[in-house]
Amino acid sequence: MWLYSIFWLIAAIVFVGVEAATTALVSVWFAVGAVAALVVSLFTQSLGVQFVVFAVVSAIALAVMVPALAKRRAQHAPPVTNGSPLSIGKQGVVLRAINPGELGRVRVDGLDWQARADTPLPEGSKCRVTDVDGAVLIVVGVTNPVT
Repeated sequence: MWLYSIFWLIAAIVFVGVEAATTALVSVWFAVGAVAALVVSLFTQSLGVQFVVFAVVSAIALAVMVPALAKRRAQHAPPVTNGSPLSIGKQGVVLRAINPGELGRVRVDGLDWQARADTPLPEGSKCRVTDVDGAVLIVVGVTNPVT
């Protein structure tokens, strides 16, 4: 009786360990199933019944959680990591002078970006983002900055 309980306890610990190591929700379903089988093993010696409980509870945990997680993932848009289109229209300051055909650097919303402009922009001048090209912001000079 205790042998099966020990088996399910070790299985649950292993599944939780794998889950902790990957953090990708690959084995949490099996950990739940193993805990359910552990509880059942305290009442029956039938390993077949224990495996059925393990499989059914794991499948139910998977069936319940995957749609909930998918819905939650759909609600949260992934962060934009390069050339944020959210920067279009924002103003910043030139950190490294920009000459036509060359890249400079600007700071917009507290982040430093590579930038390109059609007209020369000296270091320290104000600029506004008009477009994004990959990880490069396209900027124009601002004569009357809006704060």
